[in-house]
Amino acid sequence: MSEPTRGPKGRVEIKSEECKGCGTCVELCPQDVLLLGNDLNRMGYRAVTYKGDGCTGCGICFYACPEPGALSVYKIKDKALA
Repeated sequence: MSEPTRGPKGRVEIKSEECKGCGTCVELCPQDVLLLGNDLNRMGYRAVTYKGDGCTGCGICFYACPEPGALSVYKIKDKALA
């Protein structure tokens, strides 16, 4: 039997105006779901963006980010296990 497909395990929200574009979270993300965007924020930094899927909710990017409040990580509960 094949295993049922499961939805995403986590998601990242980035406040682009708070991001300084250092890229630390991009380098440390084990799932490679973050990248430096092309657009500049109001401070002239290339803010990080989330690819939209693949996040596991591990939180490594959150703890690595030197800018408080620039990004948040949310763990998504698996409804099949709830």
